[in-house]
Amino acid sequence: MFASALLICGVAVLGMAFRTLKNGLAQRLSLLCILAASFLLGYLPTRSWLLGLLAASVWLLLPWLEILIRIRGVRLPVDRTVSPRTPPSYERFPNLDDLTEEVEAEAFEVVDDVGCDWDAQRQFLRLFHRASDQTQAAVCLVDQDDIAFYYVSLVTRARDGQVFTTWNYPFSYSLKFGPENHVLRVRAEASFSSICQAHQNFLARNSVSPDEVPSLEPSQMQNLLQNDLRSQISHNVAAGLLALETDGKVRYTWRGLFYVWLRFLWDLIR
Repeated sequence: MFASALLICGVAVLGMAFRTLKNGLAQRLSLLCILAASFLLGYLPTRSWLLGLLAASVWLLLPWLEILIRIRGVRLPVDRTVSPRTPPSYERFPNLDDLTEEVEAEAFEVVDDVGCDWDAQRQFLRLFHRASDQTQAAVCLVDQDDIAFYYVSLVTRARDGQVFTTWNYPFSYSLKFGPENHVLRVRAEASFSSICQAHQNFLARNSVSPDEVPSLEPSQMQNLLQNDLRSQISHNVAAGLLALETDGKVRYTWRGLFYVWLRFLWDLIR
């Protein structure tokens, strides 16, 4: 029994060691180690493959607690209003000034500070614009209860209505993007300069030339953002992931909740 406990601890420690490495392969090996340790925890004391598989599957089924307890009760407004917002305090978003300097170092200019609230979630966005290639950028803080995270995004809008977004959003997104939206997700720890390079490569792969990008006034960015949010909600209602409520809000359907779970599993594999 003591040898079994050492084996389980050893596999778990190996998994945590892989987790500290900022490498895609190491992250996947970490996941395999955690699943293996869970399997051994169920298998070694009982010699039952079934109990071992059940113990390992807990990690895959655990997200349903969050989905059923919290996400199932979420109600989203069909129209989310984006309005001017005072930047959060340094204690709440200590990276804002440094991120702003990184963005401005790539020839972007600050356009506005805006926000969007729904349910218990608060979003703050600092919007940027680069006139040379009409690229839009945003630094966003998502704040919900005691959990907060930030990400950076770059957006290029083509004349034909196609929208190309590169971002380092740290989780798999819980809603579908419309067919006109093309999204490239880079690693959360990527620097802004590397995100810019990834975005340029993304545009090149999709044959988006500078003359296909219309000129936009920076003052349009707030309305464009609000229209994007509205279009995404409509697309997910049409796709069956969201359902309209009588009060003008939308909620996740069971199909939508299953989609959220699949996105979580994709995050584990990725």
